[in-house]
Amino acid sequence: MRRMSTPARHRWILASLLTLALAGVVLLVPRLAQAGPTAGCGKAPTLTSGTRSIQSGGQNRSYILSIPSGYNNTHAYRLIFGLHWLNGTANDVATGGSDGATWAFYGQKQLSNGSTIFVAPQGIDNGWANTNGRDITLVDDIIRLVEGDLCVDTSQVFAMGWSYGGSMSYALACARPTVFRAVVVYSGANLSGCSGGTQPVAYFGIHGTHDSVLNISNGRSLRDTFVRNNGCTAQSPREPAQGSLTHITTAYSGCRSGYPVQWAAFDGDHTPSPVDGSTSTSGTRTWTSAEVNTFLAQFPASPSPSSSPSSTSSPSSSPSASTSPSASASASPSSSSSPNPAGACSATYRTINSWPGGFQGEVTVTAGNAPIRGWTVQWTLASGQTITQVWSATLTSSGSAVTMRNVDYNGSLATNASTTFGFLANGSPSNPSLTCTSP
Repeated sequence: MRRMSTPARHRWILASLLTLALAGVVLLVPRLAQAGPTAGCGKAPTLTSGTRSIQSGGQNRSYILSIPSGYNNTHAYRLIFGLHWLNGTANDVATGGSDGATWAFYGQKQLSNGSTIFVAPQGIDNGWANTNGRDITLVDDIIRLVEGDLCVDTSQVFAMGWSYGGSMSYALACARPTVFRAVVVYSGANLSGCSGGTQPVAYFGIHGTHDSVLNISNGRSLRDTFVRNNGCTAQSPREPAQGSLTHITTAYSGCRSGYPVQWAAFDGDHTPSPVDGSTSTSGTRTWTSAEVNTFLAQFPASPSPSSSPSSTSSPSSSPSASTSPSASASASPSSSSSPNPAGACSATYRTINSWPGGFQGEVTVTAGNAPIRGWTVQWTLASGQTITQVWSATLTSSGSAVTMRNVDYNGSLATNASTTFGFLANGSPSNPSLTCTSP
């Protein structure tokens, strides 16, 4: 699907770009933004979905805009920028390429449930050299145009991208920390510069342990910039062994409230869509889309202009990596739990997101009054439900009976410690009755 047809050539190109980027960075001035709804709220929009042109920095540039089909100008929407890879295109990001709609905007469009306006800018020469800050300026100009015409929640502006697109997402975090609430960097490096780079931005880095194009040391370096900026406790997160065909997600502890840092290392090469247990890559089966969706879901939205003001607390600092392989998300209105006797375990379910015909669920497993070594969670699927993808657990099923067991890195829990696993399913969400047991 998103494969580089000539790996050696691309390694040389990216290595050259990395050298240039490290030789010097462009000085840019961030645009300050206030959280809340934009001037486009309440207006009849003139922008429509599709490929659009924009004058930026004296050049004719383009981008693809995707507005929810049920757009309401009194509701403030999230805004997500999806940035393409080297020799990729905005259309690849917007359509999902060979994986189709399930992988559009790195899988986030399918999971957004109509809550998000998406933008895929087109890089010059299908890259993000950001010469003289021209690509930062392009994003500034698009944001200004979109916010002036559509109803956007400025506290919910995000960027994500793979490879060169990840590098550009990192550059946006460095240069526009008051604009972007969080960024997701898949297999990135410092290729597009880092002007500023001293202010906190919520950060999720994803990288293959034996990436043959951009070594994982590049991803660690980008991550550590925001470990420092966000005041997180420095550590060397666990990473999976080669041949394990799995991933380990670490949520850093000690971060400033509202500025988590998360790191996912996977046993694989240069791809944005690794699949646990397989050397193949597929946007329809990868764990990355759901984990990214969960990461973004933790950030509270500002009230829409038609809503009454209400107090919204900032997200808490990230939990310890030793007990939670995925970041916490905002509380779900639907949840259920099992009892927690001494020495055993309990399991709590919540619906993270839902859309017509499917939903994303998360289960938190908590040890009782003594440590446990291994756990099993069981429940019965409601009518019409089928599980299509699981991460941080192994699934066995018989008819509607579901059994989830720990994987190697999250089975041992200290007294009262917790871990989570997640899944995607077809059907409508429900409140299952969970049973948790420990050997």
